[in-house]
Amino acid sequence: MANHKHVGRIAKTKASIVVAYRVVPGEPENCIVITTSNLSADEHDTLIKAVESEAGQQADEFANVMARVSLPDGRNMLAWFHASGKMQKVPTNTIEMMPNRNTSIMLNELNDLIAQQRGVTVADLAIGGARPAKTPEAPVPTADAVAAYQSGQVGNNDPLATQVAEDGVLTDDTLAAQMRSQADAMFKEAKRLREEAESLVPTPKKTTARKNIKKADDKVT
Repeated sequence: MANHKHVGRIAKTKASIVVAYRVVPGEPENCIVITTSNLSADEHDTLIKAVESEAGQQADEFANVMARVSLPDGRNMLAWFHASGKMQKVPTNTIEMMPNRNTSIMLNELNDLIAQQRGVTVADLAIGGARPAKTPEAPVPTADAVAAYQSGQVGNNDPLATQVAEDGVLTDDTLAAQMRSQADAMFKEAKRLREEAESLVPTPKKTTARKNIKKADDKVT
């Protein structure tokens, strides 16, 4: 596996992993990882391609990119990896990050450094900021909030509540809400692009067959 941001290994076994969430909300000592050896060939190739993409390298939390990636069979990567048990919660002090071939750092140390640079706590690095692990009714992110976060207009401390369940992975309800929000955002973007296209070159109005027949009848009479 190429060495990139989000790529690392389990320190004890040296098994290659990709970190989906560097910090679990409410559990700053834990993260969510994907062990690449547990993936099929298609899943593995799609995952690594997403990691190596510009969006993957710019993302603070790789799960935000996974939420926008489809596997070859059409399934959403984040939803499928969650549903199939490929995303696991592990302590950050067991994960060794490898941003390049010559550098390695424990994830808990990396999180500490990032938190210090930003003047926040490690818990604040989690998506949505720090909150108790058991939140009965966490707010569902709006389409505008999702679009703003994905475009980099807001930071990790904004209340874009990607909810994490007690077992440390996303709940099905939250995944569904997230996908609906993303669909709404994409619909708005498509509408905006269509309006711009129409302003540049208006779509020719089609004359229906009924109107043509009516015009012909009028001429006869």
